[in-house]
Amino acid sequence: MKAAPQAQLRLLDLQELDASLDRLAHRRRTLPELAEIERLEGRLTELRDAIVAAETEAGDLQREQRKAEQDVEQVRARADRDQKRLDSGQVASAKDLSNLQAEIGSLQRRQSDLEEVVLEIMERSEEAEGRVSALRADQAAAQDELAALVERRDAARRELDDEAGTTSTARTAVAKDIPEDLLALYEKLRGQFGGVGAAKLFRGACQGCHLALNTVDLNSIRTAAEDEVVRCEECRRILIRTPESGL
Repeated sequence: MKAAPQAQLRLLDLQELDASLDRLAHRRRTLPELAEIERLEGRLTELRDAIVAAETEAGDLQREQRKAEQDVEQVRARADRDQKRLDSGQVASAKDLSNLQAEIGSLQRRQSDLEEVVLEIMERSEEAEGRVSALRADQAAAQDELAALVERRDAARRELDDEAGTTSTARTAVAKDIPEDLLALYEKLRGQFGGVGAAKLFRGACQGCHLALNTVDLNSIRTAAEDEVVRCEECRRILIRTPESGL
């Protein structure tokens, strides 16, 4: 392949611009905010699940408390009725009187036991409500942190995209100075060799694979015409000759 020396030199400018675009794309993909956003999104999912579980527990305890309070009220009402019968003097039989007094005592003990149950449920309910409040506070804090991170990520992306846009414009201008066949070869090699399709020959070494060329290969390049497109025999990238090539 033939190409004017100046067109070949422009490949180095194009390669540098492409390398810049690759670096910008890599920075965009690896912004530190992205990992933090992913971590926070996972944390928020955990918090949502925990809140649902805590709210379910709190709701169950509230229903349990209402049931226990109803049981206390039923026992209290029954004890009050028995006490009124006792106080009214309507119970004449000594046996019936004794049975009624025993029942009142049993109901009072039952009421006391149920009231203890209500208190225990109330304590558990307060703890559950406290967990819900604490989890909601954690959720709000995580959401605020996430919003700030998203804002920083978007600002960083805009900055990188602006820089990439400017670099792409410069790349388009440089690419116009390169013959189509040479540009096509460069693009093909770039795809094959990690984004580097052309490299400078510097002091006898290819700057693409960083290997020194042997004497035979250097002599071959030394005797090649200026417009001959030469390739590295080690990595097959396009070699660009400059005054620093060591030929």
